[in-house]
Amino acid sequence: MTNNLKRRLKEHKFGGTITTSRMKNSELVYEDNYDAFEEARRRGLYLKSAAGRRFLKKKLNMDG
Repeated sequence: MTNNLKRRLKEHKFGGTITTSRMKNSELVYEDNYDAFEEARRRGLYLKSAAGRRFLKKKLNMDG
């Protein structure tokens, strides 16, 4: 979750976070925008769940 997507992607690419430090060739495949922090947090937690991962997989297959 971020209010500056460009900066956040750069942090991931250059190992700014432990979780993504091994994912040097990651690319953005999905983006959501929310005005309220709590709403964005709930969505982030959902996308990390099994149901959220299925949603993203289905979305990527439809767009790809």
